[in-house]
Amino acid sequence: MIFSITVTGILTNTLIGPGIPDILDAFDRSDSAAGLFVAAGTFAGIFMAPVIGVLADRFGRRAVLIPCLVVFGVGGLLAGAAPSFWALIGFRFVQGVGGAGLINLAVVIISDHYDGLERARMIGRNAAVLTISLAVFPAVGGLLTELGGWRLPFALYAVALVTAVAAYRWLPPVDLGERQPLGHQLRAAGEVLRRPIVALAIAWGFVVFTLVFGVFLTALPIHLDDEFGLGPGPRGLVIAAPAASATVVALSVGRLRAAIGGRMIILVSTGLWAVAFTLIGLAPLLPLVLLAALLYGLGEGGSFPTLQDHVAGSAPAASRGAVVAVFVGAARAGQTVGPLLAAVGLALVGASGTFLVAGALTAAAFAVQALVRPSRVASPAR
Repeated sequence: MIFSITVTGILTNTLIGPGIPDILDAFDRSDSAAGLFVAAGTFAGIFMAPVIGVLADRFGRRAVLIPCLVVFGVGGLLAGAAPSFWALIGFRFVQGVGGAGLINLAVVIISDHYDGLERARMIGRNAAVLTISLAVFPAVGGLLTELGGWRLPFALYAVALVTAVAAYRWLPPVDLGERQPLGHQLRAAGEVLRRPIVALAIAWGFVVFTLVFGVFLTALPIHLDDEFGLGPGPRGLVIAAPAASATVVALSVGRLRAAIGGRMIILVSTGLWAVAFTLIGLAPLLPLVLLAALLYGLGEGGSFPTLQDHVAGSAPAASRGAVVAVFVGAARAGQTVGPLLAAVGLALVGASGTFLVAGALTAAAFAVQALVRPSRVASPAR
């Protein structure tokens, strides 16, 4: 049940990413409009994710999850029938309202039922499902675009309605205790969010999603089209390639946490991204781009579940939805800001230059992370 929620939630951009150039051509838009198209599906999550989290803590997971799935599915189907570019943007926004509650509630439900390293393992498996979806759906979306045009992939958003029915039938309720006044509930969540390590994890989550959705999912399709002349199908396969390496790491994240700790996983992931982005920007041959994509996947498979596990494990059940939702709100902000920044980069320095800038910034982040002493932020006294 949890994995089906995750699969549905990941469809927001992965399914239609390979068709972005075709969508822009259909509405006679420039490459820079790709940022607005991608951001429209994630913008609502910036402010809706925390609201959904608070509601899930007050009224239960299922009561909030099912409406989210319905709104997500209906919004996606309407987007596929949009008669104009701005109607498409509007329906994508509606879809984003529903999507704001999916990935975070999947992690919350895992944390409701698992603790410690078992929770880390389950979040890793959930992340593996996510990365497998990242492999499957871009390829499916690219193939459907080639077969029936850019509107056809939007039909698959109907799966959200099927997931809603399944959630109604099989998702068990969770005992959240006596419902607390809203102010008390918010204060309890605020205490968790003020912990330095939690705040740092949320801040880095924003950066990670800015890079993923801005550089990889927005700039890469344009780069593959401009530099290598790839059509929607091949573009989807290249975008899907990192899922193979990410899945291997995500399935091992519990063992990695026990062996080297979460901080080292994040540090290595950042270093891999710096190398991958730089290589994509410089690569003259498509095989080198594929190699860089696999390196990127290694970092993705380690960073996502590690950040999710740390934030989810820091809160009790009664405020877990709100705390995880703040993390997701930061991630949604990154998903929204990233494509807009990518649009600026595409307009100013082109796709290759955008990757080189991202590589330099990620290398700087790696240096900062390497210099930070864990005791300065992890000590309970601080």
